[in-house]
Amino acid sequence: MKKVFVSGSFNILHAGHIQFFKDARALGDYLIVSYPPADLLWKLYEKKSVLEDGDKYSVLTSLEMVDEVILSTDEDAELSFRTAFMKVKPDVLAVTTDDLYKEAKRRLCEEVGCEFVVMEKTAPVGRVTSSSEVVSRIKAPVHVPLRVDFAGGWLDVPENAIPGEYVVNCSISPTVSLKEWNYRQGAGLGGSGGWSVLNGWDPVSSELGLGVGWQDPAVIAETGACVWCSGAKPVLEFKNTGEFLRGRMAVYDTCIKHDTPGLASLERNFSKIAKAARVARLGVQEQDVNVLAVGVKLSYELQLEEGMEPLPKVGEALACKYCGGGHGGYALYLYETPQQRAEALAECEYLYPIEPYCRTFGKDEQVPWQPEYLERIVRHNVRRDNF
Repeated sequence: MKKVFVSGSFNILHAGHIQFFKDARALGDYLIVSYPPADLLWKLYEKKSVLEDGDKYSVLTSLEMVDEVILSTDEDAELSFRTAFMKVKPDVLAVTTDDLYKEAKRRLCEEVGCEFVVMEKTAPVGRVTSSSEVVSRIKAPVHVPLRVDFAGGWLDVPENAIPGEYVVNCSISPTVSLKEWNYRQGAGLGGSGGWSVLNGWDPVSSELGLGVGWQDPAVIAETGACVWCSGAKPVLEFKNTGEFLRGRMAVYDTCIKHDTPGLASLERNFSKIAKAARVARLGVQEQDVNVLAVGVKLSYELQLEEGMEPLPKVGEALACKYCGGGHGGYALYLYETPQQRAEALAECEYLYPIEPYCRTFGKDEQVPWQPEYLERIVRHNVRRDNF
């Protein structure tokens, strides 16, 4: 009988583990699975056991491809299973390519004359899942804000980063969820970043994978009015709640879809983008909507130079600019007073009020649309269930 041995924490059992057991079992006739008990798991790896030891044992022994389950008891992070291994004397020790301790395991096999096999991670259906991804999905919020960008857009794209410069933005409500997404698609409000956060994906990696920058998932996860350091990855310089903007922001629906990844490669004046961001940074720092508006105006001038259509005058706005990559989607309008915004909302059917959003103490909360503006969206037939 050819015995195969595998070890791991198997803290959250998922399809990747099941396939690993199947692949390992195929290497012989008898599969032995070893895992450290909860106290050792914490002592060696600072991981909390999701299941009680007895529950984990019951789950593992119930799997048809597993023939024996044995505890790892050695206080050695690399070879916590050594005593168990020496006791059962397996013929094969199997690991996956990403095993952190495979070199120590290889040396153990050379020491005792055991066959050592490194296997690629596979999954029964679709992509490979990891325990960390499962944890991320569990921790994912139910509701998230979207965002408006004031200035510095494109300086969050790694190849465009300028050390010492900034990206300035603010998370906004009403919030969105997987079930309720009342903004237009292709909005320029960071929707793909919000969708990644809601699904528990790595949002920054997801955005960079699209060829765009990291600012959307960064501010959606951080919340508040934020100033970020331009660079390859998000580094927050400072933030405030954005309360100075309450009653002073609105988004205008151009009714034209835009595609940020498709615009990423256009030529731009990055020195002027950086100048606008420095002014907007000062506005957030001083919590002064008039100073912030100057930075927004400078950003809008650059958008016009890029060939975007001029935006309409809507009330007595201090400034306006296209959100995100522009050329469509929503446009941000800033007003000096809540009264001026209210007058603009009454004047324009395609204008919607937004507010700064800053999550308190990690609270996951829904901020719904006001009924009259939700009705306005439905009337314009731009409501979408999700992205």
